[in-house]
Amino acid sequence: MTTTETIRGEPVPPALPEGRFEGREAFRERVRVALACAAREGWREIILSDADFHDWPLGERAVVESLQAWARPGRSLVMLARRYDEVIRSHPRFVTWRITWSHIIDCRRRATADPLDMPSALWASSWVLHRVDPERCTGVCTAIPERRVALRESLDEWMRHSSPGFPATTLGL
Repeated sequence: MTTTETIRGEPVPPALPEGRFEGREAFRERVRVALACAAREGWREIILSDADFHDWPLGERAVVESLQAWARPGRSLVMLARRYDEVIRSHPRFVTWRITWSHIIDCRRRATADPLDMPSALWASSWVLHRVDPERCTGVCTAIPERRVALRESLDEWMRHSSPGFPATTLGL
């Protein structure tokens, strides 16, 4: 999926993928490409949803660099998870970045959700990645408006029944 093509000696970034994918590495590569595109194109809103973000490459240096390049005032990242223990344990670079940019990140929690029912997705207004079967790591990426709207409506419903989670800082007594 990555490319080695160049224009005037500069690497050509990969285009957003379309269609089905299968396997954890294919999923991770699509997340990497999407977040790099978000930084390049300045997406205003991103929603990340998963039961625990175990399979996501959030802690990778390149992903955090893409998020850093994307982050600006006026932009919004919403995360929805059943729990954030795995994020804290497995993605320390992301956790550090999240502290810095907590004012544009809304982390939501749906603790009572069945992990297999919870949507595993990356949503943006122009493109979506939807991991339909998280256990087998299969899904689809698309820019088709009907699919984007349907996924957004589903995510909105999940968020309506969520509560704040994963605070950027914890205050002790």
